[in-house]
Amino acid sequence: MAYDRYVAICHPLHYTSVMKWGRCIQLTGGAWMAGFLNAALHTGTIFSMPFCSNVINQFFCEIPHLMKISCSDSYSSDVWALLFSSALGFGCFVFIVMSYVQIFTAVLRMPSMANRQKAFSTCIPHLIVVSLLVGTILFTYLMPTFQLFIQS
Repeated sequence: MAYDRYVAICHPLHYTSVMKWGRCIQLTGGAWMAGFLNAALHTGTIFSMPFCSNVINQFFCEIPHLMKISCSDSYSSDVWALLFSSALGFGCFVFIVMSYVQIFTAVLRMPSMANRQKAFSTCIPHLIVVSLLVGTILFTYLMPTFQLFIQS
């Protein structure tokens, strides 16, 4: 979506020639393939490990909680999965930031305030969604884990 907004704002006269159906399918397929490869890597890593218990003290069956109940040393597989996911996420984040830097420089050069507002109104919802997603990921996976002990 960042690339779509970039082409629409920075090259509006070339939009129909750049963003054809084939390009949209390539971008969508690339995003789906990256997500599939990331999920397949994590799924393969988890299913290759033996588990000591089948009790997960969590509502969601997430990867960090599954690695905690593994009987084997999961350090190397955990590091590779983390490196791949981090590289994939960082690459997407850099692509989005670069697109929006170019968009904002093009928008700020516009002489008309109405055109600026129109351009910003198409970009702000995407930026809000991306920041909510990145903020949630950072909060969920990079915050230290705290164990709450509730006595009954």
